[in-house]
Amino acid sequence: MDQAVAPLIVAERPDPAILVLRLNRPKQRNALNAALLGQLADALRAARSDEALRCVVLTGDEGSFSAGADIKEMQKHGFEALSDPARQQAWDFIAAFPKPLIAAVRGVCLGGGLELAMLADILLVAEDSVLAQPEITIGIMPGDGATQRLTRSIGKSLTMQMVLTGEPISAEKALAAGLASEMLPASGLLERALAIARVISKRAPIAAQLAKESIQAAYETPLSAGLAMERRAIRYAFTTQDQKEGMAAFAEKRQPIFSGQ
Repeated sequence: MDQAVAPLIVAERPDPAILVLRLNRPKQRNALNAALLGQLADALRAARSDEALRCVVLTGDEGSFSAGADIKEMQKHGFEALSDPARQQAWDFIAAFPKPLIAAVRGVCLGGGLELAMLADILLVAEDSVLAQPEITIGIMPGDGATQRLTRSIGKSLTMQMVLTGEPISAEKALAAGLASEMLPASGLLERALAIARVISKRAPIAAQLAKESIQAAYETPLSAGLAMERRAIRYAFTTQDQKEGMAAFAEKRQPIFSGQ
C-alpha cells in the first residue's frame, strides 16, 4: 500500500484569525518547485475567502526558510521551469494576496526563497538567518523579482553587490539595510510573528487591506499616483462600519470590535 504523500505546505491555525503556513520540503531545504508554489497559492486562495482570517504567517523549518528555486527542475526544463504559466499564476497570486502577510525567516533564505520572503508585508529574521541572491554563481540571474523588489528595499549599491557577487548577508545586515523589520533569537521568531499577527488581527480588516494596497503602490507608481491612490483608499475607509466603530470606541474609551464591514 502506497504511503500518503506529505503536503508541501503545512497549515496550522493557532487562532481563529491567524493562519500559519509552513514550507515543507525539508530534504530539499524547502526549494520552490512548481508543486510547492501551487499548494501555497491554493492555501492563500482559501485564506483570502475566509472572512474570519485576518493575518497569515509564512515560515519554513529550523534550518531553512527556502534554499531557492528548484535547480533540478530548472536543469530539466530550462527557462520554461520559471515561465510555466501555472507557476507564474501561482507566483502572481501570492504577490497579490490582499490580507496582511508576515514572513518569519530562519536559516537559509536564498534566491527564490528571498524573493518569496519579499512578497510578505513584514519580514522578520532570526539571528541565524543567511540571505542571498546567488543565482549568478550558477550562470543566471534572479528571475522572480529580486532585481526590482530588493533594489526598492535596500537600494542600488547593496542590491548590486548581492546580485553580482552572489555572496550572502547576515540577519544583522538585513535588519540594518531595511530588508527586515526585526531580528530575533531563533527560539523566539515564530512567537514574535504570532504576536504581531494577533495585533493586526484586532485591527479593522478593510482598513488593513486598504493600507497594504496603498503602501505597495509606493513601490510601483510615481509619488503623485501613489498619493492619489492613498486618498481614494482613505475616502473609502471612511464609508465603513469599522471606521464608525473605531472612532466611537475611542470616544468611549474602550477597545473597538471590528467586524470587517
